[in-house]
Amino acid sequence: MNWTDERVELLKKLWADGLSASQIASQLGGVTRNAVIGKVHRLNLSGRAKPASNAARPRKARPAAAPQRPSARPMVSGNNALKVQHAHPAPRRVTVPVPIEDLVVPISLNVSLLALNDSMCKWPIGDPGAEGFHFCGHRSFNSLPYCEYHSRLAYQPVNDRRRERERERDARNF
Repeated sequence: MNWTDERVELLKKLWADGLSASQIASQLGGVTRNAVIGKVHRLNLSGRAKPASNAARPRKARPAAAPQRPSARPMVSGNNALKVQHAHPAPRRVTVPVPIEDLVVPISLNVSLLALNDSMCKWPIGDPGAEGFHFCGHRSFNSLPYCEYHSRLAYQPVNDRRRERERERDARNF
């Protein structure tokens, strides 16, 4: 499709009359709305009349805003959109860690797999293939799967593990 002089003049007239780019494209035929917009831009056409259909309309009255009540949804703010922040966080119970040397090794309660529940320590004791295999069974610590003693064994800080490995390596080298 070529823009002939006649089509450009018709475009200018329709644009000045206030027709939309879609309406102009349908009247010209064979061009898209985007082609009309591009040509108008290249011709630097501006100052078009406002279409009569978009005359000022009276606005509908809005209903009075109801007083806002606190939302049950968690609040999010700023760049932390995925981080959930509760309006009133539950107080956290801070437990002071006891040095592992001061922990008493619990005597296992010999709980079988069938008797184990969510609030019991799931530390396995023995060989799973052997006759006397069982779990610790003491009360879990801080919603972890293990009691306090076994949690200390299972969750060691990275630096402590590195230090322990280095000591073992040094002991083997001497």
